[in-house]
Amino acid sequence: MAVGVSDIDHLRKIQEGRRLEVDGRSVVRGYTRRRPRRVAEVTAGGSIYWIIKGMIQVRQRVLDLVEAVDDEGKTYCQMRLDPELAPTQSAPRRAMQGWRYLEPADAPPDLSLSGDDDALPAHMARELRSLGLL
Repeated sequence: MAVGVSDIDHLRKIQEGRRLEVDGRSVVRGYTRRRPRRVAEVTAGGSIYWIIKGMIQVRQRVLDLVEAVDDEGKTYCQMRLDPELAPTQSAPRRAMQGWRYLEPADAPPDLSLSGDDDALPAHMARELRSLGLL
């Protein structure tokens, strides 16, 4: 969940301040309390699907997951993400905690692959999908 994020552009702006170079490659740092159980699957081409305002709206490829320790000595999982955000067809999702795994058939398609990028403005398509009309 992208808590406090208003839209994809807002997520992009937040992530600009979280970029770093790892082995000569630009990555975005993300944080989560728990490391996923299926690390090998997630890091072998998997993506995190960002839930923004109750809708999956964008995905981002997970490059690596690294255990880290904060200033208080608590461990957490640092996600190293591809800086590219891939907008998806909006799909409603309730708030949740922890990792959930989408089978490829259940994952919303990228907008660039779905063929309807120009059919409706993104905000309108999102609203119609939330009403079950698309």
